[in-house]
Amino acid sequence: MKAAAITLLSLAALTLPLSATPPEYQWREVEIDTIEIGYGLQLTDVDGDSRTDIVLADKSTIQWYQNPSWEKHIIARDLTERDNVCVAARDIDGDGKCEIAVGGQWNFRETLKDGAVFYLVPPPDRTQAWYPVALEHEPSVHRMHWIAGPSGEFSLVVKPLRGRGTLDGVGPGLRILEYTVPPDAGDKWKTRVVGDFLHLSHNFHPVNWDDDPEEELIVAAKEGVWHFDRKDGAWQPTQLTDEFAGEIRDGRLPGGGRFIVTVEPMHGSASAVYIEPAQPGDLWRRAAVLDDALIDGHALAVADYLGIDFDQIVVGWRAMKPKGEPGIKLFTPLDKEGAEWRETKISGSALAVEDIKTADLDGDGRPDIVAAARQTKNLKIFFTEP
Repeated sequence: MKAAAITLLSLAALTLPLSATPPEYQWREVEIDTIEIGYGLQLTDVDGDSRTDIVLADKSTIQWYQNPSWEKHIIARDLTERDNVCVAARDIDGDGKCEIAVGGQWNFRETLKDGAVFYLVPPPDRTQAWYPVALEHEPSVHRMHWIAGPSGEFSLVVKPLRGRGTLDGVGPGLRILEYTVPPDAGDKWKTRVVGDFLHLSHNFHPVNWDDDPEEELIVAAKEGVWHFDRKDGAWQPTQLTDEFAGEIRDGRLPGGGRFIVTVEPMHGSASAVYIEPAQPGDLWRRAAVLDDALIDGHALAVADYLGIDFDQIVVGWRAMKPKGEPGIKLFTPLDKEGAEWRETKISGSALAVEDIKTADLDGDGRPDIVAAARQTKNLKIFFTEP
């Protein structure tokens, strides 16, 4: 059953004037590959031609798709005995070409020995195989991001799903590790702990909510959503919500107010929007439930797809457990408080979302959506078309 926040809306209830009602867009689907699972996506420039390419961590391969032909280049294969599970790709040295790290040896319930982290060293021809450098890791490696530091340098942050030796979130907290990049990638990478008290953390996201150049992290976990910021050289956590969350992203409402959006709980049925409290230190207030009938909610992507100077939310679910119809929806805010949202269906059973990322792929100034799927085994681009 739908949440009351997105039932049929009366125009009188909206705080935006009628003339400001956001437009609707069409979405042109282009399927670019048949894949195995599609665990992790990143959208970035791989070859330095100033076009945004697609990087994918599939079951046993790491590959990138070259914009605009979308030709596939497999750059790593069979790094571990078990599946790849995540990928981080970002230009960290300013040369216009991304650096890539990979997480693998994925084993959903094992928490003592499995897991892997690799940095991939590119050859001169980036369409050829990259050389993997194995790094220290925790068991249950699950998500990773390159993040900007205080002096312009970048580090790699890697987050497990579970704590070492835990069973269903009971036991020691998981250790989020920050890796310092050495001058030579083959040298030892130093690590430090970002946080070690959360359990069952499915996803996290880099943000920059203050005036300094360095990025912070928002982390979704069994204990809710937490914000981690560096202060006096150490990572300091602040709790934002107390509901078990699996996915997390942030954005801006009409008028500029900040929000975060979740999928609750992990692989859950609800997507909720929270707004920043008036009093610092208070928990964020739940403003709306976008949908409470998701089946296996698994991905979020926030951007201004419609070109209206505030953000919209893409929610994807894979309907794997329990079996059902997967889909992708776009939610557009209709007031400054984030209480009313318009729902637009983008995709249905043709794609069962494993991961979603968004960027302008065709250079028209509008973000497009890239989605990878497990059960339907496809990789698609959804181009925005007014």
